[in-house]
Amino acid sequence: MPKDSFIYQDPSSSGDVVGATPYGIYDSDSTFQTESLQVVKYVARKLGHPVMQLEFNSGSIYACFEEAVSEYSAQINHYNTRNWLWDHYGATQRISGSAMNSTGSHEPESAHLGAAFVLSEQYGEAVNIGGETTLYSGSITLEEDKQQYDLQSDAAYEHTDSDQRIEIQQIFNYGKAASIKFYDPYAGSFDQQQMLDAMGMGNVSPSVSFILRPIHYDVSRMNAIETNDKLRKSNYSFELVNNKVRIFPVPKDTDNGDKVWFSYYVRDEKVDVTKSVKSGKVSDPSNIPYTFITYSEINSAGRQWIRKFTLATAKELLGIIRSKYASMPLPNGEVTMDGEALKGEGREEKAELLAEMKEFLESVSLNERARQEQEQAESQQAVLNKAPLGIFIG
Repeated sequence: MPKDSFIYQDPSSSGDVVGATPYGIYDSDSTFQTESLQVVKYVARKLGHPVMQLEFNSGSIYACFEEAVSEYSAQINHYNTRNWLWDHYGATQRISGSAMNSTGSHEPESAHLGAAFVLSEQYGEAVNIGGETTLYSGSITLEEDKQQYDLQSDAAYEHTDSDQRIEIQQIFNYGKAASIKFYDPYAGSFDQQQMLDAMGMGNVSPSVSFILRPIHYDVSRMNAIETNDKLRKSNYSFELVNNKVRIFPVPKDTDNGDKVWFSYYVRDEKVDVTKSVKSGKVSDPSNIPYTFITYSEINSAGRQWIRKFTLATAKELLGIIRSKYASMPLPNGEVTMDGEALKGEGREEKAELLAEMKEFLESVSLNERARQEQEQAESQQAVLNKAPLGIFIG
């Protein structure tokens, strides 16, 4: 094509915009199409048209305009990601596929305990009071004179794959509760019988007699009974090493067929970092559900930033084009091209605009809001501390 085809001319209608941008992200946004005509003319006039010839057509400026809107959207989305990523993490449906190239203004967000709940579930799981890993139940069948049992091979499991490593959380091998011995007519102490006789209750079975005492008396007595059983008797207990359990006391013939139950985790499920309940959820900044912002919903301040960024991008592009020839020969001399200067100015203006945007977004971040609220509260407290206190007269 002849070079004259790439000389800038003012576009005639907004219909020329559709299909003229590289990605066509905003082709369905009529406001973007209307604004494109005005932005193209604005950029052309700022670059010297019609006094100066511009060595690119309006399609190049459309591309710069699309880039500017997308960059503005990216900066806003980065700001939202810094503020809300951990609230979305593992909780919000991720974005993927065609939705990546869609547009739509994001709704207001409010904090919740997303990441905090994940951590609390892990802590709860460690002490068996919660979590997202299934706590299974299993049992071993006692045999006479057999004390040691391998929980990996000798037990009945609730989960299906018996080859998986299990982590025992609790073994239920206890004797009878100490409280049932409080008023056992055959376990009464001399002091107890003497007290009952003194109160006229000597002929009444202690098992159906109740005397009001402080609660700490009952707790202390249960501790005494359990300590006595542990030290002086073969108490119900167990020893667990490498998922091999030793049962105390030694099972007798009367214990044949009885079961000792235990609770356990499957280790592979416990240490697995991917959970089915988290499938399809946000995992990192790349799939947090932020799309390109709808141009028609950007306010005037945002549009002004976009216009300036479009001009800086177009200036850089024109500088790159003109840098191909440092000078052009003429019959009576030569013309020096300003490509390097334009390219430098465009890049500097883009850097300044990005720095300005990042500084502004940082000033309205959640961390900055918390800091300002703290300073405001401290200032108000300082003012209140200087206020005279009223004198109370009773």
